[in-house]
Amino acid sequence: MVKKDKRVKIVFIGGHHTPALAVVDTLARKAKSKEQKAKIFWIGHKFSMWGDKNVSAEYQEVTQRGIPFYDLKAGKLYQTLHPLKLLRLPFGFLQSFYYLLKIRPRLIVSFGGYLAPPVVIAGWLLGIPAVTHEQTVEGGWANKLVAKIARIVFLTWERSLQHFPREKCVVVGNPVRKAIFAKTQIRNSNLKTIYVTGGKQGSHVINEVVKEALPELLKKYNVIHQSGRSSVFNDYQTLKTLTSHISPHLRSRYILKDYFTEEEIGAVFAAADVAISRAGANIVYELAALGKPSILIPIPWASHDEQRKNAQLLVDAGSAVILEEKDLTPKGLGVYTVELFSNLKKYQEGGRRAQKLVKLNAAEKMSKEIFDLILK
Repeated sequence: MVKKDKRVKIVFIGGHHTPALAVVDTLARKAKSKEQKAKIFWIGHKFSMWGDKNVSAEYQEVTQRGIPFYDLKAGKLYQTLHPLKLLRLPFGFLQSFYYLLKIRPRLIVSFGGYLAPPVVIAGWLLGIPAVTHEQTVEGGWANKLVAKIARIVFLTWERSLQHFPREKCVVVGNPVRKAIFAKTQIRNSNLKTIYVTGGKQGSHVINEVVKEALPELLKKYNVIHQSGRSSVFNDYQTLKTLTSHISPHLRSRYILKDYFTEEEIGAVFAAADVAISRAGANIVYELAALGKPSILIPIPWASHDEQRKNAQLLVDAGSAVILEEKDLTPKGLGVYTVELFSNLKKYQEGGRRAQKLVKLNAAEKMSKEIFDLILK
């Protein structure tokens, strides 16, 4: 006789999958009874962008945990004129209904992004409650829509309360993956080290400038570079070919990877003296948690200018400088890098102030609220 699986079914929507996985891991670790054991299902992006042939970091990290992954072909309205992408809007709703009817979860946990509205609205019509988490200061249109029907709105920042229904809000911080605090050593060198990242899928704009600036940077620093794995721009292969033409002496100072796994990321952060990065909510929160000085390059077309607002939190703390994308050139990057290292102690002191902004128990708080809601 086949035993019935008594675990509670929960669907996660991985708009921002790093903090979502931190909550998934905590749910598994904190379950104290059969009623609190969760069977997780994931709805997300199998591919990071339109036309990409390489699977996303999200897909890899989720499936490596043995979590069933459902690829949602949803569309978005923001800055989208492509007719085929717009056709995905109704298709995404229909696909969401199908997935939810197939899974029949007790709860939907959303982490924002344009995948969230079709799933949460479909769930609402099917009588499935939802909670959502907002990583940014103001919040995008998707989470503001989802918040209208969500049972709980988890917030990272106190100042976000003005943008959401206050009676539903719980300020918990941003769930942080434990892996970033690992202290494994990957470098033995007297040179300072720069970590370059454009987020999990990389940034073609940053990669192009680093490609030009790399020979000069390697004369002074070690560089750890996460380029992304996109097959649309193929930056990883381009950079790999470039480094083969650099002298062996300088090449030994450069670590290039398309993506750093959870087993590797702690060593990367431990080695890095400063970071050069986009200003997404998760990387900004991780830099704050670690007190790392940084050069932040906000995406200028991000919804509600959210990346600039994220970056400003660290600028105000004194741990970061903002480099505008329009000023992002090999020469400009070099000037900002010299400025940061010339005043490194000042920015490290700012990093200690930034650490005070961070709540490190967000995943635990969310897990408790999720269990309480389910048990009701």
